[in-house]
Amino acid sequence: MKNDWQKSLKTWEKQPFLKRLFSKYPKAKVYLVGGAVRDAILGHVTKDYDFVVAGISKNELEKFLATQGKVNLVGKHFGVFKFKPKKWVGPLKVASSESSQDLDIALPRTEHTINQSGAYRDFAVKSDPHLKIEDDLSRRDFTINALAWDLKENKLIDLFDGLSDLKKGIIRTVGKPNDRFKEDYSRMLRAIRFACQLNFEIETQAWATIKKNIKQLNKVVENERIVAAEIIAKELVKAISKNSIWALELLDQSGAIKILFPELLKQKDCPQPKIFHSEGDAWVHMVIALETLQSKAFTKEFKNQPASPEVIWAVLFHDIGKPYTLTMADRIRFNNHDNYSAKLFEQIAERLRLSSAGLDTAKILKLILKHMLTIQSQVVSMKDTTLEKYFFNPLFPGDELLMVMFADISATIPPSGKPDFTSFNLLKKRIAQLAKAGKNNKVLPKPLINGNEIIKKFKLKTSPQIGILLEILREAQLAGKIKNKEQAYKYAKRFIKK
Repeated sequence: MKNDWQKSLKTWEKQPFLKRLFSKYPKAKVYLVGGAVRDAILGHVTKDYDFVVAGISKNELEKFLATQGKVNLVGKHFGVFKFKPKKWVGPLKVASSESSQDLDIALPRTEHTINQSGAYRDFAVKSDPHLKIEDDLSRRDFTINALAWDLKENKLIDLFDGLSDLKKGIIRTVGKPNDRFKEDYSRMLRAIRFACQLNFEIETQAWATIKKNIKQLNKVVENERIVAAEIIAKELVKAISKNSIWALELLDQSGAIKILFPELLKQKDCPQPKIFHSEGDAWVHMVIALETLQSKAFTKEFKNQPASPEVIWAVLFHDIGKPYTLTMADRIRFNNHDNYSAKLFEQIAERLRLSSAGLDTAKILKLILKHMLTIQSQVVSMKDTTLEKYFFNPLFPGDELLMVMFADISATIPPSGKPDFTSFNLLKKRIAQLAKAGKNNKVLPKPLINGNEIIKKFKLKTSPQIGILLEILREAQLAGKIKNKEQAYKYAKRFIKK
């Protein structure tokens, strides 16, 4: 935790729009609240700045902000404005002006649950310019989010020992956990998400309450989910993408996986052939693969390029189909498990609306479907056009596929204890050799002739034969057997059947 966080928060007093606000409204109170204060204390970079302004009516505040920059009232009933100042000064300029989000400026407000349904939409929200900041902070979810910095007095307001919880690394609710979670059940996932983002522990009483109530995430009233799938998706994606191992553990122990995507749990106790997988069952294999994404070996292999959220989610679900395709023949086999895994992930992604949280589910599907390309027999016999399709095609995530493959192989531990990267290294070698045919490592030369030219030259009709010819010519071109159109036509003539 940084020792100069107070100095960092004091820099806000230099902002022109705040100086003018205090000059015009001497009795006004302005507070930086929530995540921005939390992150400043932790020394983390933030782009989300939330303010509470007291002592000014909603209309007065809106008129004033309009003279200082661009303002938009987004919460008519809540008194919430999106605001972008005309001018920034000091160290906040880069962090804020380049952010896609504006400042959030609100009047103090209280929230009261209407019917204890557990849905955030069932809150009665009341804004009041004369409400004390203490009342506003009392409505918040966790102590670390109920901190406020008084911009006039330059002092921290900490009613619930949030500063102490930050120092201890604890996620604790404001007030009784049962009350806070019953007001909004999505807060249970939010607690897990913050624990993953900050690498914190969830306070004992809050954790027990989460485990007791987690099933409420699937609660339906009048054919409508109490907690929208989009809200669930947002919290899951943030948690898993930030700290996949800790997220997996918390989601599993809380019971969230069991009620949200139980298909994943079937990997527990799913046996694997020990000749390839001495590490344990399919669940253990998946966990080790996720751990690999944070390993020194991964960092070295991919030159400090971090795994994208899509890679993380692909690794999480890459073998989900194994328990469903398990057969016992000469040994344990999982025939077609890659396709089944992709099918299951597609169903889960749709059910949880994962794409609504910014996750590229189509890309994840591709990664899961093709994660078995490193089977050695396939690599040896793989055509250059296949390599081109997956590793030189801007429409296919070839680099990310290599990351998934690396994680999968790293978690495939034979009795010797050393993963076998022979096929992976051969695949990389073939990709590198093919790359030499292009002007750079990502773009291969264009095909020498196209289908229309073949049809015109040899007076053919449109048919599947044209596609076959094009693939034959492309293989020959990539192998260096033909280098111009004349050679291409001559080469094609050998395979034309009239």
